[in-house]
Amino acid sequence: MTTSVNWHQRVGSQRDWVWRGWQTRYTYMRPPSPILTTPMLLLHGFGASIGHWRQNIESLGQHHTVYALDMLGFGASRKAQVNYNVELWVEQVYDFWSTFIKEPIVLVGNSIGSLVCLAAAYRYPEMVKGIVMVALPDMSARQDTIPKWLQPAIASFERLFASPILLKSIFYVVRRPGIVRNWAGLAYSNRTAVTDELVEILVGAAGDRGAAAAFSAILRAMVGVDFGPKVKDVLPALKIPILLMWGCQDRMIPPGLYRRFSKLNPKLQLVALDNAGHCAHDECPEQFNQILLDWIKTECLDTTLGQPVI
Repeated sequence: MTTSVNWHQRVGSQRDWVWRGWQTRYTYMRPPSPILTTPMLLLHGFGASIGHWRQNIESLGQHHTVYALDMLGFGASRKAQVNYNVELWVEQVYDFWSTFIKEPIVLVGNSIGSLVCLAAAYRYPEMVKGIVMVALPDMSARQDTIPKWLQPAIASFERLFASPILLKSIFYVVRRPGIVRNWAGLAYSNRTAVTDELVEILVGAAGDRGAAAAFSAILRAMVGVDFGPKVKDVLPALKIPILLMWGCQDRMIPPGLYRRFSKLNPKLQLVALDNAGHCAHDECPEQFNQILLDWIKTECLDTTLGQPVI
């Protein structure tokens, strides 16, 4: 789907919100007429932001009140000097919900954002009516898939890679538009989907104050053991509807991992999208949007009525 309208005009009404003293960015869009439907909150993946949902918010916003949030350290939110992990973003999501929404929602996430959805549903069940995860990673899965004899060597490499000085040097290289375009080409199945607009969105926050330090801190956290919950421990405990979508051409997460996830919870519905990679919501947005809307209508009965506070 192509359009000449700037992406900022296609993601709703952007606002700033101060969370724990840090400026953060969010956006929202309401249906053109009052509808008794469940609100949803969209959470981006690593290196992305609100703009990554530019092909979804307008369509979904015709039927639901839709919010999207730049998680701390990403997008237009503050590049804070903190210990980054999934739990930090879960607390940000919960406080955002408590401030602006205050009724059960459907959480929708891509990649790391989907891991935040999973953890938030487990930590705050009163907040979540259902979760939709696109390309769910499991940072702990490497312990199950890497041979034990090789794990010490991998751990040593990760410690070396997690050097702040090295990561900051890497940041100044990988933030270049040409490098970002090539990186996105690995995440996407269809190279034509890696547009100038997408590169602009992915590069946009790289010039912010503290961006290099935040990039370094987040990557160091991601290779650590305490970055996020183990999917195999959390997923079976959820009692809500769960939709897991993944692109058949995803080069970043092995397909076998999804089949393993599908066995952990009987409420989980697995949908494979062909001709899509790690970011199926952006690569095949029309198909993704319709699947999501149909799933919410079927699995998350829209019986709630709430007036969000903006």
